[in-house]
Amino acid sequence: MARRASRAQRSDIDDDRTDAEMNTTERFQLPIDGILEMFNPVGGQPHQPHPALSPVVQQKHPKVSNLSKTGMGLLETVKGRWRQQDKRGTQEEVCVSGEVQRCAHAPCAIKPRNCLRIVVLGAPGVGKTNLVKRFLGEEFQETYKVTAEDFHRKLFHVGAEAYQVDLLDAARERNFPAKRRLSILTGDIFLLVFSLDNIESFSEVCELLSEIRVAKTKLVKSKRPARLSVVVCGNKVDLDAHRVVSRSDVTKALARDVAFFETSAKLGTALEAVFGELAAMGGLPYETTPSQHQLVSMVTYRSLCQRSRGRSCTLGEAAPCAAVDTLARRPSFGSDLQLVLGSSAKANKPERCPIQ
Repeated sequence: MARRASRAQRSDIDDDRTDAEMNTTERFQLPIDGILEMFNPVGGQPHQPHPALSPVVQQKHPKVSNLSKTGMGLLETVKGRWRQQDKRGTQEEVCVSGEVQRCAHAPCAIKPRNCLRIVVLGAPGVGKTNLVKRFLGEEFQETYKVTAEDFHRKLFHVGAEAYQVDLLDAARERNFPAKRRLSILTGDIFLLVFSLDNIESFSEVCELLSEIRVAKTKLVKSKRPARLSVVVCGNKVDLDAHRVVSRSDVTKALARDVAFFETSAKLGTALEAVFGELAAMGGLPYETTPSQHQLVSMVTYRSLCQRSRGRSCTLGEAAPCAAVDTLARRPSFGSDLQLVLGSSAKANKPERCPIQ
């Protein structure tokens, strides 16, 4: 009899444990649509349960109060994040090659007409990287290193307008004609660089100039040669004793619509005129040249942009400033190709891809 009683007691204990486990399971089997209704931040449309969900999940639960404290904390955290997103509003807009794209870290909204892509081309070792460094506000680098960073972005605030200049050094695409041609087609202005002590580098610039003209003409489907926005730099003018390319040779080979400057990235000779010409060709203010604005960090630049939103005045009160966006990365070749195909489609839809 004692054994029977103990067996009955153990059976009752097991039944109680089973009931407790079932209650615990039921407590956490909350309806998915009920949870999503709690997630809805501003009274949007309630979420409709997916038909593939099991009936146990789809059934309406009378209360959600059985949710554990940990689960409620998780839900409140998610709802708080959504509230922060609602307060921030839409993401800022940034322009890439004339197309406005969404960018989470962009500090200011930039109009498409204020965006410019400069493509830098030329033979290796002629000083392209140092010219780009000068534009970015960096110092001249004496030792030669193979270009590793091929894309740079500089943001400006001049008056009440924001501007964006992308510099693409296509040196690594020298042996890839299709990639180089795609970079040419997406460029707005071209900076061609050769060394005055290297006749072969000058011959390469002449070939590049012809390639740019042909590619742009095919893109717009024009019978006349396209008018180009090109600046040619004969760099290393400080090495006058080793000079092998004369000014007369350059003027004979270049067309009249091509601006030519003899520069020195080391001494800074004529760099102000080069950058001023690039700004004029792109419709940018002269204050975008390095000597006409103050270079600040991205943190300072972003704070200035955010400060201007909370009042009626703009950054027009401040002096012209600029910042280098170190987080900027070159748009993918796929997006560049879509941009080129979209531009060529406006010109009566060419029969084949324009980079071929």
